[in-house]
Amino acid sequence: MEFTGKTAVLSGAASGMGLLTAKCFAKEGGNVVLSDVNPETLQAAVDEVNQIREGCAIGVPCDVRDYEQVCAVRDAAVETFGSIDLLVNWAGGAETRMLNCKGHEFPDTPIEVYDWGLDVNLKGQLHFDHAVMKQMREQKSGVIINIGSITGEEGCQKNVAYSAAKSGAMNGLTKSLALYGGNYGIRVCCISPGPVLTRPGMAKMKTLLGRAAEPQEMVDMVMYLASDKAAFITGVNFLMDGGRNVMRNKE
Repeated sequence: MEFTGKTAVLSGAASGMGLLTAKCFAKEGGNVVLSDVNPETLQAAVDEVNQIREGCAIGVPCDVRDYEQVCAVRDAAVETFGSIDLLVNWAGGAETRMLNCKGHEFPDTPIEVYDWGLDVNLKGQLHFDHAVMKQMREQKSGVIINIGSITGEEGCQKNVAYSAAKSGAMNGLTKSLALYGGNYGIRVCCISPGPVLTRPGMAKMKTLLGRAAEPQEMVDMVMYLASDKAAFITGVNFLMDGGRNVMRNKE
């Protein structure tokens, strides 16, 4: 997987799988534009990536809910490295956990919490897809990877916005952009992780394989889809859940 001279834009890249993707892309010769809502954590992440190869990474603070900030990330990528060859929408999170609004039933949870969940998990990805697609259309090339979740398949009593955004909405977004992108050599896919060991609680979620995924397993899929090895793949959602979804069909 050779990415020399290629540039990846990654949202939610100051930590977790976003940062891991940045490191892996840099190790394979690529340039990386990391964005995140936390400027201090973001700069520390950029410094880590630049230790792999000096000058291969920049950071642009961004709240994915603000389209102008998203466009600023795109523009910085093009101005610094000349192209955008990969976009991965890692930014997101379950609203009641992220906003520390636990313990309430759905009707008792402030509607602003669900507004946040939809804005970050759905509109945030749409914002980046829309902004970056303009550059990829000009290049007539590129790969966009949206991020869904097993929660979108299962539903969730509390994180209703997260579940809604990561389910049919994300599939529809991915398929629609693949239809459009195909006219310009742009591939669009979605990865929907099951439990991943980014937080201790994930290890408690059951799967057919008897474990949660390692973050590297998700990033390996990103790297594959971004590469020329996946040049004939577009418009699909890869449910990487260790068989959790089909467990509901077992007797």
